[in-house]
Amino acid sequence: MKVLATFAFAAATLAVAAPASAQFAKPEDAIKYRQSALFVMSQHFGRIGAMANGRAPFDAKAAQDNADVVVQMAKLPWAAFGPGTDKGAPTKALPEIWTEQAKYKEHSDKLEAESVKLAAAAKTGNLDNLKAAFGAAAGTCKACHDNFRAK
Repeated sequence: MKVLATFAFAAATLAVAAPASAQFAKPEDAIKYRQSALFVMSQHFGRIGAMANGRAPFDAKAAQDNADVVVQMAKLPWAAFGPGTDKGAPTKALPEIWTEQAKYKEHSDKLEAESVKLAAAAKTGNLDNLKAAFGAAAGTCKACHDNFRAK
């Protein structure tokens, strides 16, 4: 039974990890997908930020739950920035995403890494740890927006 559950989990993980670009029939589908993923991530990240910045009471369980969502969401949008997805629907994505792909990949990798650190900090239940990790993760968001997102 345990082997079957492990196999099912591995199959589900593989299915999710498959290139998302193959799932998009039209560029606008990819744009909607990545915008939705980034929106959901920002909502959960914002809840952590409210606690880290004193705008909401610190709730260790809520911080951990939201950080876990951020970790998962941080993995999703990047495959939807494939060739031809620079047009097809309104987007704030700058052309540099497609002309400076290595630099863009560095930013996405950094966000994913900082998200994992944020989740680890949230699991400590310590507000100071959360604040430090939140600042670092927020810095990755800002750096990417400064270089790759229209204002």
